[in-house]
Amino acid sequence: MKQGKITPYLFLLPGCIILGAFIFYPMLQAIWLSFTNYNMVTEAEFIGTENYQNLFEDELFWKVLGQTLLYLILVVPALVILPIFIAILVNQQIRGIAFFRSAYYIPVVTSMVVVGITWKWVYADQGVLNYFLESLGIIGEPVHWLTSTSTSIFAVMAVTVWKGLGYYMVIYLAGLQAIPGDLYEAADIDGANKWKQIIHITIPLLMPSIMIVTIMSSISAMKVFEEIYVMTGGGPLNSTKTLVFYIYQEAFENLKMGYASAGGVILFLITLVFSILNIKFMNKRETAMRG
Repeated sequence: MKQGKITPYLFLLPGCIILGAFIFYPMLQAIWLSFTNYNMVTEAEFIGTENYQNLFEDELFWKVLGQTLLYLILVVPALVILPIFIAILVNQQIRGIAFFRSAYYIPVVTSMVVVGITWKWVYADQGVLNYFLESLGIIGEPVHWLTSTSTSIFAVMAVTVWKGLGYYMVIYLAGLQAIPGDLYEAADIDGANKWKQIIHITIPLLMPSIMIVTIMSSISAMKVFEEIYVMTGGGPLNSTKTLVFYIYQEAFENLKMGYASAGGVILFLITLVFSILNIKFMNKRETAMRG
């Protein structure tokens, strides 16, 4: 092979080594462990598909899987749609707009521990949220946001959305600034109002960014962990426990590494399927809108 053909692979080599060491090898190791009985004390014992059988027979697994999918269904649309309008708002050429861009991005760079503790205070029975709602007459008594099985998971979802808005806003903002201004000027001349410009110009040209945000937010929703760990610990009565939190408890609290690895493989397959479906759907949507 000529030197000119080898050179690109030499540039790729460091990245491939890092990916192999920290991504692919641990992934293959987890797949292997999912077929074993391993507790980090004794050597791994091959048991075939027993971990998967026990997983599918566990009612708690199906409950946390359902809650994970609920998280995906409700959080992802919010993180795909809301940042678009925020990005449009902060894309205006007005004085002080840099401050608002920074303000929306502050939650992104704030530690989840800090965010979780702050929102626990907001959601407390005598916290800011209940005080505000009672003052407006919306509720007559405090709502147990984080200690009720009917509201806890939705309260945590709201924190996930709040923290992620600024991150995806930046992605959309970059896409908006790449759209030629001539298109909006031509639309103004044709008499199109702002809403029609958003529907027929902004959204179609933002489809690549929307696809990226959809995939990233889907993966993020599937592996949500920190806010649940800090705010509820999976309670009350497992009502906020998601698949990643379930895997964490089985692995590091119950020391059932093989069983947890089986759950991790299931999570990987679900995430992979959703990512492929998202890509296919968004590609078809983009083709249809441009056609």
